[in-house]
Amino acid sequence: MLDKFPMQQILNEEGKVNLDAKIDKISIEQIKHFYYLMLRARLLDKKSVKLQRQGRIGTYVQYEGQEAAQVGSAAALEKGDWMFPTYRDHAATLTFGHSMRNLLLNWRGRIEGGLPPEGVNIFPPAIPIASQLPQAAGAAWAEKKRGRDRVSLVYFGDGATSEGDFHEGLNFASVFQVPTVFFNQNNGFAISVPMEKQMNTKTIAQKGLGYDMECARVDGNDILAVYFAVKEAVERARNGEGPTLLEAVTWRYGAHTTADDPSKYRDQSESEKRRETTDPLLRLERYLNNEGEWDDAWAAALQEDINKEIETALEEMENYPEPDMSQLFDHVFDVPTWTIQEQIDEHLAVKGRKS
Repeated sequence: MLDKFPMQQILNEEGKVNLDAKIDKISIEQIKHFYYLMLRARLLDKKSVKLQRQGRIGTYVQYEGQEAAQVGSAAALEKGDWMFPTYRDHAATLTFGHSMRNLLLNWRGRIEGGLPPEGVNIFPPAIPIASQLPQAAGAAWAEKKRGRDRVSLVYFGDGATSEGDFHEGLNFASVFQVPTVFFNQNNGFAISVPMEKQMNTKTIAQKGLGYDMECARVDGNDILAVYFAVKEAVERARNGEGPTLLEAVTWRYGAHTTADDPSKYRDQSESEKRRETTDPLLRLERYLNNEGEWDDAWAAALQEDINKEIETALEEMENYPEPDMSQLFDHVFDVPTWTIQEQIDEHLAVKGRKS
């Protein structure tokens, strides 16, 4: 089955071009902007891990190594489209217009963390595995019924394909031919379970065959391959040609979360090898070098500007007003059950004693 789903790649590990026809459709300026977006995402991720270790945010879900998959896919959307992220897709949401401050607030357990800027259609990150897939199909169906050409892009990991919601989402999208792009980031591990122990299929892309939809595999560490694959899928969806399942094969360097120890179930030396070979930022740097477009001063200035942006967002997060604990009871039931009402009454009593 691997030969039926070859890995789509534009830039190889040395930053050399495999598909001239594709590279001619994008400017050097846009490629350099992609580098900026990936660097921005990586520096925020590294900072967030440190913030968690310092106790300034809660448990954090890192993504370092997956920047090309997330940034490249998000960049293929248009304003007004819909994004359905998991708890790990902050690089994608940041690229699509989410507030950096609110992303940090999310890791402080603040409800504001799930709120995108006005006019940016990003659902709050899904914590239950695969629950966002039927939601993405439903949102796309609603747009189709309204006669609009908006598309939904939904993210999920390889472990999500073993959940019922994965199959329900794909089946719904196929039956109603809704404009949804199902974007899988195959990191090879569903927390501690390697892919070969959770499925018998050789690829995740082939699972789309059962739903008679377009499906393909792409090098998830090649931002240009990701961008063009998603862009083509988005255009098909926008033109009424139905959903697509894309498998982006990638690798995350770190743990599943900051509460996880990956050395218990995988050889972490593999991550160090990949930093020198398949890293998405390094690959784009090599390409720009090959084209005579790399400039150390430019890259250093980018990093300085991004670090200032991160520090500003961090200051805004830490100076944000203290949360109102009463929000814990909002949006649970229209009319609180007696058990929740007891908790509300107890909370108000404690609040009254403190004031």
